[in-house]
Amino acid sequence: MMTLDQLKDRDIGKIGTPERDRYEFDLQMELLGGMIKSVRKDRKLTQEELGKLIGVQKSQISKLERNTKNVTIETILKVFRALKANVKFSVEMNEGEFKVA
Repeated sequence: MMTLDQLKDRDIGKIGTPERDRYEFDLQMELLGGMIKSVRKDRKLTQEELGKLIGVQKSQISKLERNTKNVTIETILKVFRALKANVKFSVEMNEGEFKVA
């Protein structure tokens, strides 16, 4: 019997390897898209209405909710501002931590 972390280490790579970092990044981006969709629905907005709030087409909101990998932080921030959601980003760097809020 193995834990999930042990399976990830074996099948994807240990924490800190490029493969594992890519996997964790992709997972976080997928979760972010889900959060955007959830908050949009909580605010009772359609994709089209959210798109109008930030100046993009409905199709771009749909893509954002399904796959946030090819989107800029600026766009993500615009979306969450339009949804009136508090957003805090934390970026780790070798010399310390840099926060964008």
